[in-house]
Amino acid sequence: MEKLMSVVIVLGVVAAVLLQCTTAQTVHVVGDNIGWTIPQGGAQAYQTWAASKQFVVGDILTFNFTTNEHDVLKVPKESYDACSNANPIGNTITTGPANVTLEAAGSHYYICTVGRHCLAGQKLAITVSSSPGATPPSTNTPTTPTTPTPTSTTPAACSPSPTPSPDKVEGPSTMASPPPPSSSSIRVFASFFVSLMSIAIAFLF
Repeated sequence: MEKLMSVVIVLGVVAAVLLQCTTAQTVHVVGDNIGWTIPQGGAQAYQTWAASKQFVVGDILTFNFTTNEHDVLKVPKESYDACSNANPIGNTITTGPANVTLEAAGSHYYICTVGRHCLAGQKLAITVSSSPGATPPSTNTPTTPTTPTPTSTTPAACSPSPTPSPDKVEGPSTMASPPPPSSSSIRVFASFFVSLMSIAIAFLF
């Protein structure tokens, strides 16, 4: 009986570790080294960054910015295209750096509502998948309006400024969590789990 209890405890620990590994999150630092600011390359800078990533439900977006200089607001596509804070999804995040958890699959749009920052390219559109390797829902390519009318109620408009130096960004600019386990790692854990089950059965018989 004591031997059986030991085997059950070991299997429980292995199962917990396996479950934790399969639900690991990935932290995406928006813009990587440029952080969340007015990009020198315009909106294309964030489009290029997003195109190189895979976003999955449960992942985290980290917006690195200096408090009172920028903010983050999630908006619908129409507001994203017009650089407007109309019909916001949630509250404006004004304290940086800010972490945003991706809670649903589909298209997600974020803008900075300070002055004319969004018009200068400080906007992000991403597509989130339900699971690693899944094909993300189709979405239209984000477009930049020709004559948008900003409706921001935040501080007065200001001209684009150069990318702030690293010492002005609050929090680490390169923070990232370990990447999700690969399918091969999961198979190794599963194989180990099956081996332990075989040992348990051998003890019992």
